[in-house]
Amino acid sequence: MEFLMTYGWAILVVLAAIAALAYFGVLSPDRFLPEKCTLPSGVACLDFTGTSTQVDLVIQNSAGFDMQNVNVYVNSTTTSFSCPVLAPGDTTLTDGEKDQYQCTGLTLPSGKFKGTLSIDYLNAQTGMTHTKAGELILKIP
Repeated sequence: MEFLMTYGWAILVVLAAIAALAYFGVLSPDRFLPEKCTLPSGVACLDFTGTSTQVDLVIQNSAGFDMQNVNVYVNSTTTSFSCPVLAPGDTTLTDGEKDQYQCTGLTLPSGKFKGTLSIDYLNAQTGMTHTKAGELILKIP
């Protein structure tokens, strides 16, 4: 009986320490998620940055054909916003071209932002519209 009581108190102390670490945010999984911007093949997210009011993305066309009417969207469980291209009127991404897209007027909370990155475009060769979806994880200061 004394043997079981000794180990019982030791296990209780370890559980209390883990609970305290979790309560104060040391074991928060958000701290360990890396920042990333991923898209399926054919479209590449070369660079990205974000603040509480703005998200900037650099997208490159590597699909082998020109893309027309390119629109970029970022969606999460709480918000959805459109990201226009910085060069006004330039909605075409030729094969190999890269453009910068900027989402402004946002109110994102500090911490990790996790959302879906969607790109709508028209294939210039076939005339068919497509949507590519990826993932965007940002650390908002």
